[in-house]
Amino acid sequence: MTKLRLAIVGAGPAGIYAADILLKAERKFDVSIDLFEQLPAPYGLVRYGVAPDHPRIKGIINALREVLDRGDIRIFGNVRFGQDITLDDLKQHYNAVIFSTGAIRDAGLEIPGIDATGSYGAADFVSWFDGHPDVPRTWPLEAESVAVVGNGNVALDIARMLAKHADDLLPTEVPDNVYAGLKASPVTDVHIFGRRGPAQVKFTPLELRELGELRDVDMVVYDEDFDYDEASKAAIASNKQVMVIDRVLQSWRKRDSVNNAGGTASRRLHLHFWAKPVEVKKDADGRVAALVYERTRPDAEGGVVGTGEMREVPIQAIYRAVGYFGSPLPGIPFDKRHGVIPNHEGQVLQKDSNERVPGVYATGWIKRGPVGLIGHTKSDAMETVGHVINDQASWWQPADPSPEAIPALLAARGVAWTDLDGWHRLDQHEISLGEPHGRARVKVVPREDMVAISRGE
Repeated sequence: MTKLRLAIVGAGPAGIYAADILLKAERKFDVSIDLFEQLPAPYGLVRYGVAPDHPRIKGIINALREVLDRGDIRIFGNVRFGQDITLDDLKQHYNAVIFSTGAIRDAGLEIPGIDATGSYGAADFVSWFDGHPDVPRTWPLEAESVAVVGNGNVALDIARMLAKHADDLLPTEVPDNVYAGLKASPVTDVHIFGRRGPAQVKFTPLELRELGELRDVDMVVYDEDFDYDEASKAAIASNKQVMVIDRVLQSWRKRDSVNNAGGTASRRLHLHFWAKPVEVKKDADGRVAALVYERTRPDAEGGVVGTGEMREVPIQAIYRAVGYFGSPLPGIPFDKRHGVIPNHEGQVLQKDSNERVPGVYATGWIKRGPVGLIGHTKSDAMETVGHVINDQASWWQPADPSPEAIPALLAARGVAWTDLDGWHRLDQHEISLGEPHGRARVKVVPREDMVAISRGE
């Protein structure tokens, strides 16, 4: 029987789903899969891209854990592609590779002053509050008034984490250094800015509703933003999600805090719609001092146009949450404009000629860009896996496909890799750290500690 030795680079939901789908697919050959992950722990975006107070979304980890715990997929953690293992290495030992490396950089916001001190990307802040091992342990939380630019779920995550009282995060898996940083934050006002109106937002009703449930935080919305045009009225009438979002926002309009009319909380979360950021003003030291935005209005075609009316909000920090962007991989074609690996249904293409690159595939956000929820990743992986199965004629012919080759190669290079047993050790260690305090877990943050615990050292 034909054997397929497959490498998957990236052990987040996209990579794990791809492995699971391939192992369950009807096929005429044996499959063995090795999963490579640059971090010592698996689960990617679910572990390091979802706010710690979102246990429902983190429930996806349970499904991913079941796949890994079956034991038919080998995992090599703490292995960096392009550094510890290369494309040439993979060709020596596998028939094909799927890249599922995600999108973890921030998309840019090209406005004057965005380079000021106190201007941050959402992805970097998320990595910090999720205890990513490769970012600094501290975060400069010095601002009383903060702007968040964007109208998607990430923008709401950022705003919620900034406005929420740190003690309310204690039941979650928030790392100790993050709790200490947020506890000392002097923030009083968080402003969310979106170019479009309330009926055109990209966040989900669940995320929005959670904002209104924050303890000792007043929700501030502005009556002028709710003078709906016909397109907005039609969207509310025809789309259940938009209708629920409108209902939540309308309920906030009835609160005392609307238009700053007398809320009593120690912190305020302001939602500004029809607001297009145009400039970040700096103080004499080059620090963020204010956000200048232009009021917009609907253009009757689903977009917005500027009104020419400029407004200014004093702030001391700004976070841009306007999308994520993929990172290039050594030796793999990359589309710099869209931040993805160029591909046709997951089959990787040469950037200039659009010819297929034999044996190389992509899935997840590095394939399609940072769109869709985690659940969309399954159908995406199915498409890619279908091509892997059908492309048998163009698979690589590895010189040494033996399972022993990769551990020997990594050992020879002095790579301290972690495996599934090691992840179980780290997982149990984190859970045991949380138990005395009634917490789900306490994340181990330093990479060297993660590796030492995983390897039983």
